Amino acid sequence: MSSRSGPAAPAGHPGAPTGRDLLTVALDVLPLVGQPSGVGAACRGLFEALVERPDVEVSAYAVTRRSFLARREVPRAVRFRGSPVPTSLVQAAWRLGGLPRAEHLAGPADIVHGTNFAVPPSRRAATVVTVHDLTSARYPELCTRATLRYPALVRRAVDDGALVHVPSAFVRDEVVDLLGVPPDRVAVVAWGVPPVEEPTTTPPVEPPYVLALGTVEPRKDYPTLVEAFFELSAAEPDLRLVVAGAEGWATGALTDAVSRRRLEDKVVRLGYVNEQERSALLWNASALAYPSLYEGFGFPPLEAMAAGVPVVATRAGGVPEVVGDGALLVEPGEPASLAGAIRSALHDEDLRRRLVAAGRRRVGSFSWERAAEEMVALYRAALGRRGP
Repeated sequence: MSSRSGPAAPAGHPGAPTGRDLLTVALDVLPLVGQPSGVGAACRGLFEALVERPDVEVSAYAVTRRSFLARREVPRAVRFRGSPVPTSLVQAAWRLGGLPRAEHLAGPADIVHGTNFAVPPSRRAATVVTVHDLTSARYPELCTRATLRYPALVRRAVDDGALVHVPSAFVRDEVVDLLGVPPDRVAVVAWGVPPVEEPTTTPPVEPPYVLALGTVEPRKDYPTLVEAFFELSAAEPDLRLVVAGAEGWATGALTDAVSRRRLEDKVVRLGYVNEQERSALLWNASALAYPSLYEGFGFPPLEAMAAGVPVVATRAGGVPEVVGDGALLVEPGEPASLAGAIRSALHDEDLRRRLVAAGRRRVGSFSWERAAEEMVALYRAALGRRGP
């Protein structure tokens, strides 16, 4: 989304509500900066859906040295407030002293929504904070130093009166159990599905291939996928494994796994891919493999379902809740089971047809319009708790 081609602000809608009926929402758009991950896709999908609603007036804010980059991702008609200071410094101030406040950082609004684990404390506005998962509390050994700050930021936001938004019932239970947040302060609003347009270009890798999408980080468990692919490769001389995702803090483990099995000529690592390349990869994949150890939601399986591609995933975190009957599920960390499921998804034609049909039905139950509708209800609940 860019300021040149993004949707217009809602103020232009015919018959737009005014006064108390019009909800003003300040949304944290920092996740849109750089190479957006799943968090960025969630932020963009929600932002665009909210902007289209006549009962919501959306503004945007970003706390980062590179706030000018966030400005570029927001339509010019949408009010933007950037704070060109280090994100980590401001978050530390929130944890310790509750300053600076939302009124200074986000501007006037009924609701301030922190879309990525942190929201500024507020004197007047109601606040909502999104928790995408709790890897940082459940598996701290899989996290970076920055993400290990998330639990404290969420607890502080709740202490300051924020409601917690989560994308799945699994994450809701994690927030209640691991952070001690009262259940009535946590609301589930599932995301929609990022657009996967039918491609007009060929994929960067020639089929056939099994596709894995996502940043190379420990919880994605790509070494187990490499082991599973090694079991398949002897009987599949033309098949390749394609890993498309930004290099992260598990890059060395993936490199070692590929080298150990001498699969350098069969495992293709593309790094981060743009939307056009991503769509082309999805539509031409023989199967999508999602071998995660832990997930709060998970866009890639839904994107593959939208493209009519069979999905093999692990029973990790919120994945079963998201994929329903639209994927073959195996236990995390079991290469043999993963290999067997991928083999079935590749060669059992009846199973492939069933998975594709079930996947398309499943993906139809997720939409950004519904997400925005339910999020607005959450905003109004937060505003009601805040009082006049």
